[in-house]
Amino acid sequence: MSMAETAPRETWASGDYRPVGAQFLPAAELLCEALRLRAGERVLDVATGTGNTALAAARRWGRVTALDLVPDLLAHARRRADAEGLTVEFLEGDAQALPLPDASFDVVTSTFGVMFAPDQARAAAELTRVVRPGGRIGLACWTPEGYMGRMLALNPKYVPPAPGHLPESRWGTRDGLAELFPAAADIATTRREVLWRFPSPAEHVRVWSEVYGPTVMALRALDEPGRAALLADLTTLVEELDTSDDDTLLMPLEYLEIVITLP
Repeated sequence: MSMAETAPRETWASGDYRPVGAQFLPAAELLCEALRLRAGERVLDVATGTGNTALAAARRWGRVTALDLVPDLLAHARRRADAEGLTVEFLEGDAQALPLPDASFDVVTSTFGVMFAPDQARAAAELTRVVRPGGRIGLACWTPEGYMGRMLALNPKYVPPAPGHLPESRWGTRDGLAELFPAAADIATTRREVLWRFPSPAEHVRVWSEVYGPTVMALRALDEPGRAALLADLTTLVEELDTSDDDTLLMPLEYLEIVITLP
C-alpha cells in the first residue's frame, strides 16, 4: 500500500490524537498572542484537531469557527468548549476545499494541522481566499530540523509516498512559506519549541506507535521486519534528541511560529 492510497481522514482517525494534542497547548496560546487577537475578530481555525487554537482564540473573545476532517476530533473539541463555556462553531471539512465564503474572516489559524494537507499549494490558497484584505494567517508548523520534521521524514523511507509528495515540514521553512504565500505583504517567523515528556524514550516510541496517525498508518503498511526497522530508527532519533539527565525523556520539539499579513 502506498501513502497515496491513504486518505487524510483515515490517517488522523487511525490513532488517538487527544494525548498528542494535549502536549501542544502552549503553542496554541503563544500563536494567539503573536497574532494580537482582538475581541470580536472573526477567526477560523483550520485542521483544529482537539481544538487547542480555536479555544485559545475563543478565550480572547474571538468569534471562532473550527474546522476538521475527523468527526471524533471535532466531538472532543466541542466537549472541551462546552466544559469551558466557550462559544465555537464546529464544522467538518477539508482544508483544501474550505466550505466558506471568500474574505469571510479577519484571521485564519492552524497549529500543526494544515501542513499535512496533501496538496500544499491548494491548502495555502484556500487559507488566503477566506481571509479579508489586510487580514492575518497564523500558523505553527514543524521545522525540518526538529524532532517532528525528522520523525515524519522516516516514513517515506519505508512506505512509498504519493507522487509529487512534498515534505510536510516545508511549511516550517522561510523558503517554503514564500512559495506557498507569494502574495503576502509580510511573513514574520519565530523559532520556538515545546518540550515533550515521557517516562522513558522507549515508552515514547511505544505510545507514539499507537496514537500518532502518520506513524500508525506507516506501521500498518509494513511487514514485521519493516515495522521493526522503522521503530528502531525512531528509537535512535528519540535517544539522540533526549536532553534529560536521567532515565526519563525530555525532548524539545522545534517549530516555526508564523504570522502572515495579507495586502
